[in-house]
Amino acid sequence: MFYYLFDYINEVFNPPGFDLFRYLTFRSALAAITALFLAFYVGPKLISYLHRKQIGETIRIDGPETHKAKAGTPTMGGIIIMISITVPILLWSDLKSTYIILTTLGMLFLSLVGFVDDYLKVVKKYPKGLIAKYKLMGQIFVGLIVGGVIYFLPEFSLYNTQTTLPFFKNLNFDFSYLYIPVVIFIITAISNGVNLTDGLDGLAMGTMIIVMLTLAIIAYMSGNVIYSDYLNIMYLPGAGELTVFIAAFIGAGLGFLWFNFYPAQVFMGDTGSLALGGAFGIIAILIKKELLIPILGGIFFLETVSVIIQRLYFKYTKKKYGEGRRVFLMAPIHHHFEMKGWSEPKIVIRFYIITIILAIVSLASFKIR
Repeated sequence: MFYYLFDYINEVFNPPGFDLFRYLTFRSALAAITALFLAFYVGPKLISYLHRKQIGETIRIDGPETHKAKAGTPTMGGIIIMISITVPILLWSDLKSTYIILTTLGMLFLSLVGFVDDYLKVVKKYPKGLIAKYKLMGQIFVGLIVGGVIYFLPEFSLYNTQTTLPFFKNLNFDFSYLYIPVVIFIITAISNGVNLTDGLDGLAMGTMIIVMLTLAIIAYMSGNVIYSDYLNIMYLPGAGELTVFIAAFIGAGLGFLWFNFYPAQVFMGDTGSLALGGAFGIIAILIKKELLIPILGGIFFLETVSVIIQRLYFKYTKKKYGEGRRVFLMAPIHHHFEMKGWSEPKIVIRFYIITIILAIVSLASFKIR
């Protein structure tokens, strides 16, 4: 809204300084600051409300013993994140941008799916929350819309089904007719991966902030004809607008982390985790970096794979030996380290460090080719 207002004022009256609002970097900074202060404002109010309504987390019986003290901690804190991201986007981004529309609506829809799941679990006291197939249907729906728009809209026709191959120069991979199913798979996998990672105070959000900072750099370079030509990557007109979204995301994330780091005052719940993972997946798809996801999102990938390995091995050994055996002490893998005696903050910080290393590797892939 302010983007169009200040643009109009600049064109009609041309006052000094108003030309700044046309710059992505300036609007991104404003979006981040707005999101941060919104999170600081909304956070305490929502946490207080959740306390009064006794909307607290139910801890798994088979989970780590140390987590039992967290029972009753307010959840559904993803509402703080969604408000803090959405308002700055409405204020400072170009709302006509297809990149902004797809990412924002996809994120909000997945947040709604997560909200229903949280509501059924913590308010209605349904142990399993939203039935898994309905949650999956919501993720598939978002993937279908995102994939369909990119596949059929003329705006994306130049590179619609292609993606960049990391570490290879002048070489793209074309998904062709498999593009839409691939998009559905990516969004579903990443949103579930972040959901699995959201098991320790500050782990999912802190990791996402590092990932998003990396995506902001890539999106800005991809939408800039000079930088994209210098790095020899796809030039995607309009993709730079995603930096405003990502800046709002980072600002909201830092604000939420203020309340979510150990010991957490609030959990994001599925309201937040499904939406954050969806946003990551959608942005990576839009800037044609799908194959970079396993590297940049290595922590989410590792968490997901640890659960798959644990379940498959348990079923295999139960069938073969009559009793199930485990590869990890507990899955997802962050619980494995908890069971080995690592403190929660130590695990979180070390996972942050790994994510920073993976982010550096991801950015280096543009030059090491």
